[in-house]
Amino acid sequence: MFSKYDIIVVGAGHAGCEAAAAAANLGSKTLLITMNMQTIAQMSCNPAMGGIAKGQIVREIDALGGYSGIVTDKSMIQFRMLNRSKGPAMWSPRAQSDRMLFAQTWREMLEQTPNVDFYQDTVYNLIVENNKVAGVLTGLGHKIYSDSVVLTNGTFLNGVIHIGEKNFGGGRVAEKAATGITEQLVALGFETARLKTGTPPRIDGRSLDYSKMEEQKGDEEIVGFSYLTKAELKPQSQKSCWITYTNQEVHDILKTGFESSPMFQGRIQGTGPRYCPSIEDKINRFAERERHQLFVEPEGWNTVEIYVNGFSSSLPEEVQLKALKKVPGFENCKMFRPGYAIEYDFFPPTQLKANLETKLIKNLFFAGQINGTTGYEEAACQGLMAGINAHLAVKDEGPFILKRSEAYIGVLIDDLINKGTDEPYRMFTSRAEFRTLLRQDNADLRLTEIGYELGLASQERFDMVIEKKNKVEAAVNIINNLSINAIEADLYLLSIGSAALLFKQKVSQILLRPNVVLAEMIQKIELIKENLKEFSIQELEQAEIQIKYFTYIEKEKELVEKMSQLEDLSIPTNFNYEKLISLGNEAKQKFQKIQPRTLGQASRISGVNPSDVQILMVYMGR
Repeated sequence: MFSKYDIIVVGAGHAGCEAAAAAANLGSKTLLITMNMQTIAQMSCNPAMGGIAKGQIVREIDALGGYSGIVTDKSMIQFRMLNRSKGPAMWSPRAQSDRMLFAQTWREMLEQTPNVDFYQDTVYNLIVENNKVAGVLTGLGHKIYSDSVVLTNGTFLNGVIHIGEKNFGGGRVAEKAATGITEQLVALGFETARLKTGTPPRIDGRSLDYSKMEEQKGDEEIVGFSYLTKAELKPQSQKSCWITYTNQEVHDILKTGFESSPMFQGRIQGTGPRYCPSIEDKINRFAERERHQLFVEPEGWNTVEIYVNGFSSSLPEEVQLKALKKVPGFENCKMFRPGYAIEYDFFPPTQLKANLETKLIKNLFFAGQINGTTGYEEAACQGLMAGINAHLAVKDEGPFILKRSEAYIGVLIDDLINKGTDEPYRMFTSRAEFRTLLRQDNADLRLTEIGYELGLASQERFDMVIEKKNKVEAAVNIINNLSINAIEADLYLLSIGSAALLFKQKVSQILLRPNVVLAEMIQKIELIKENLKEFSIQELEQAEIQIKYFTYIEKEKELVEKMSQLEDLSIPTNFNYEKLISLGNEAKQKFQKIQPRTLGQASRISGVNPSDVQILMVYMGR
């Protein structure tokens, strides 16, 4: 029934979709297997993409030639650029999506991608021959052979759903769990553990009183995520989100359910996400707080369903509803379905190589929540990288690895494989030591050429980046060389509380002043407007950032250069650390387990001291 495939991707969530798209676009014959064809690219939790650091990841996926940015732009109902009041390294795009349109768009794009086949079935075992994966066994009894397999099982591996004292198997509400894979991998020598995540109740928007909430509108300028998306694909109008708050009465009602809470009564063994705790966890851990913020988010253009962001819960259904009715605006709310917690298997990611291939089984790749991460964006970027590397492995080509200095994707994977995680991993800007370089606005300048050389980013993308690079350089040159005098500039400068000019000055020097914005200068000063009229808003914004933050950018580049010296010092494969008598036992154990590729990677392993790295460095020098 089935011919042999180059790559089989198991699971069609965000990781699986990006993996299948990447592998297929690179030329591999790819089979995407999912338990339900109707839930491809399902937004299991909140209907949104991006956010702090996550928005940077979506833009990096797009710059490399992935689909997430395009799908988000085609399905967004609201767009906001977060952290605009801070420096550009912190700016983070976020979009509210139409849940159904998002999934529909993803499926349409995959169906239009040559080399992708689909099959609805459950994979319960892998075919492994001589420590190399050779295909999968399915619930319908099929043996499907391939040269590589990418596992993107999400929360389905032995998933258990908890609502109060009720619990039942499932990978998502109304969807069965997946069994067999964990047990087989453990038998093959893999370590496994349990994690927990959760989701809030869904509410009938017709039953809410929005007059008691704060409106949160989208930005006037919709920048979007994809560097390729044309303006007409972005929404002409936007839907508002709303903000309300819990109160002491809400907290008191929630506490009445604590004795039935699966989290507090020990029925949930897995660790939950630190940065997205349930509402019961919040009022327990932060007992001094009188209220917690809730974001009331619409699920789409043509639905009344509402997502209550900030009210994730596994308390009994009646307690959830009773407490919600005490939230301002929710007095008459009707519940579509309650919130729940889900517990599932994951595999500590220190068992992976830097290309996301498992160390134990050749050509077997893991991506997404199976690696202990949380979030659509984190999953999607791992899927992209696993899909690329599965293709390269099939073609017997070297791995594709992004450095920490090249992308947030590089930071995420490096963190996972070196430090592991004992809680759901979430990306933050603070995790990246080179975040001035890794901005959302320059992801295309950083990565599209790399994606093009791989064969993933299109010629159109590459041409756009070359043009943008040239235009930005031209704009920077004009701004650096253009001078203006007091007559031309003082009216604008005095209007923003900045000192008048004492002599003719370069525009680039004036730009370094606090509160001076290039877009405003162009509006108010005719000479600047005339000289920069041929450039787009995005090109001018990029030029302004490069000029304003030149010193900081150059310092980070110097730091990257110093760090790269360690990255260039490779360690032989399967090196025997036991022979290094000077190394401490902990360092030996960590090095032996993780098998770092370079001294740079060795230096980032949790529990390894600088002296351990120096010992390694001396030995490698010999």
